[in-house]
Amino acid sequence: MKLPLDNSLLASALERMDIRDIARATIRQSGDIARILERESEVEFLHLEMGVPGLPPEQAGVEAECAALRAGVASQYPNMFGIPQLKEQASRFIRAFLNVEVAPEGCIPTVGSMQGSFTAFLMCSQLDPARDTILFIDPGFPVQRSQVRILGIRSESFDIYDYRAGKLGPKLESYLSTGRIAAIVYSNPNNPAWVCLTEDELRTIGELATRYDAIVIEDLAYLCMDFRKPLGRPFEAPYQASVARYTDNYILMISGSKIFSYAGQRIAVAAISDKLRTREYPALRERYNIGRLGDAYVLVYLYAASSGTSHSAQHALAAMFRAAADGELDFVGEASEYARRAKLTKEIFLHHGFHIVYDKDREEKVSDGFFYTIGRKGFGSAELLRELMLYGICAISLTSTGSRQEGIRVCVSQMNRPEQFELLDRRLALFDERHPR
Repeated sequence: MKLPLDNSLLASALERMDIRDIARATIRQSGDIARILERESEVEFLHLEMGVPGLPPEQAGVEAECAALRAGVASQYPNMFGIPQLKEQASRFIRAFLNVEVAPEGCIPTVGSMQGSFTAFLMCSQLDPARDTILFIDPGFPVQRSQVRILGIRSESFDIYDYRAGKLGPKLESYLSTGRIAAIVYSNPNNPAWVCLTEDELRTIGELATRYDAIVIEDLAYLCMDFRKPLGRPFEAPYQASVARYTDNYILMISGSKIFSYAGQRIAVAAISDKLRTREYPALRERYNIGRLGDAYVLVYLYAASSGTSHSAQHALAAMFRAAADGELDFVGEASEYARRAKLTKEIFLHHGFHIVYDKDREEKVSDGFFYTIGRKGFGSAELLRELMLYGICAISLTSTGSRQEGIRVCVSQMNRPEQFELLDRRLALFDERHPR
């Protein structure tokens, strides 16, 4: 079938899936739309919607997990607080790549950072009856926004696009001063814009979090993947930027999914600061008879959610953390393949009249990495997403990420064959021909 596809095919797919606004379709819904169109048109789609690792899983993890399974751990419930090896190696990994001290006791395994954030949102909303709101620094990971809606937690948000550097503090304080903010959430590097908050900006967030007693949930899914800097050398500067240097009110989410390409085993660590972990909250004590935050997080929220994290996957993550901190595993060097793919695909989009939406990281050009954002003059987010679907290109809209800008998010992880770049070029040339600039 020739491109563009007939709009009736897309309309039919949306109707069958009961999607009324494609701009608000979830990541997985967008992928399912594309798969329906692929099946009915026999046209291969370019899947730019979902952050599936496009590299092989790290062998250190695979070997350690297989060894653990052969040793019989599958028949045993894991310790809720995490196996000792993982806790020790997670603490050491954080010291090696962030230059931050988090005690092993505060390194808690979770079923991916998805479970980590879900349970952290719920816990933070129950620490103080007056603090009932999660503040998102947008754009952000769409599913985290769904999580607070599912939990019925109030949320606020603002778009970082217009509030960098000196503008960030006043904007953030306008929310914190209400006394209702329980937690502040962002990813760094940012999903989807790939902008990276600076040390000065993180100092602002940390100092205000301390002043207003809010907890910062820092999502480090793409840790050390700002490829403009020589990050990733264990125990050597420069280190991954983190709010953990500027406040004790933090929970760091460190996932194996992208940095180690270990997404399928759903394994991550929530690293809670020493001071926050041991802090007593009367509201927790009254509700659950467990007052210390760290104990409540594990024995109340995580226990109710999954009764622990995959035993064998904990052994895998421990091995990968150890290999990275020992300098045996260059996870940053391996992940830099994503920067190469981003550079190539950006050039193709730009050549055919598109523009980078979040194009600047303050004075710097935004880094090439796992994600970036694309817009087209005259097209809103929903319209652009619909049109690109007709040309066999699947993505998600910036609307779904909380962005106030018009455009789409591009993920390059599934662009893993040379001919896919040629396909993208041809399809965007056809798009450009039919939609003159």
